[in-house]
Amino acid sequence: MPTKHKPRKGSLQFWPRKRAAKIVPSANWTAIAKPQEKEGVIGFIGYKVGMTTMLVEDLTPKSMTLNEKRVLPCTIIECPPIKIMSIRFYKNGIVVSEVLADNLNKELKRKIKMPKKSQEKKEVNVDYDDIRLICYTQPKQAEIKKRPDLSEIGIKAENAEKKYEIAKSLLGKEINVSDVFSDLDLIDVRAVTKGKGLQGPIKRFGIGLKSHKSEKGRRRPGSLGPWTPSKVSFRAPMAGQLGLFTRVQYNNQILSIGKKEDANLLGEFHNYGILRNNFLVIKGSLQGPGKRPLLLTMPLRKSKKIGNYKFLRFVR
Repeated sequence: MPTKHKPRKGSLQFWPRKRAAKIVPSANWTAIAKPQEKEGVIGFIGYKVGMTTMLVEDLTPKSMTLNEKRVLPCTIIECPPIKIMSIRFYKNGIVVSEVLADNLNKELKRKIKMPKKSQEKKEVNVDYDDIRLICYTQPKQAEIKKRPDLSEIGIKAENAEKKYEIAKSLLGKEINVSDVFSDLDLIDVRAVTKGKGLQGPIKRFGIGLKSHKSEKGRRRPGSLGPWTPSKVSFRAPMAGQLGLFTRVQYNNQILSIGKKEDANLLGEFHNYGILRNNFLVIKGSLQGPGKRPLLLTMPLRKSKKIGNYKFLRFVR
């Protein structure tokens, strides 16, 4: 018989494979803001609901199913309005000052230590070259939990002074998802994947099972490495943590932005419940379990392949 040649699978891009430090990921807002044309806030935080299917009419030019009806798998993300907690000023990548809003939600005390006295709104006299917003979610409106999630969100503008004008107008106010994204837009989704705990090298790296006559176990690699050098490389597929990793999924298309009045069209979702706020319908699947916060951003590298679909109805 010919010699089998099957190199080990599994990406070596991410190392070490350990649990994420926080549930809401960070983002490089400077890189995300560069290719954008529209000024304003370039991110949002939503909560994953689950998956469903929707019937659409394909209007994409040169598509093989042009003017035909298609059933697409999609993911629902509930998006309660987020509020601006503070404006953070940067100089050479270092935080130099921060201005808090006055009318902060009392639920924030569950997350951070709040100041006893409200700040007076004064003009900022520090030297800065970048501005970002510290936003917090309102999951109590979705009846998911009480403790809000905080995240830093960037702003797209011509210069730092223009960013400050935009940030000052939004401080302490609510932002809806329709203020940031539109139908058929592309977005990047950053989130923490489902946690699967301790798993072996077969499930963790996708290596094949050894022969049933092999010694020292079937569900393990044949060798951890050579005698010299006498150490185990990190490339050797071994058991360890699987899941609960921070991952980015690029160029996900928004099929529709639903209003909370349209939530009864979807009904109740398993392990989530009913929708009580505006929601996004994203084409395809997304990482993470239900109720997990997702950081939605403008696309870093916008794909040229953008579909044009007309929403008809949900299929459940």
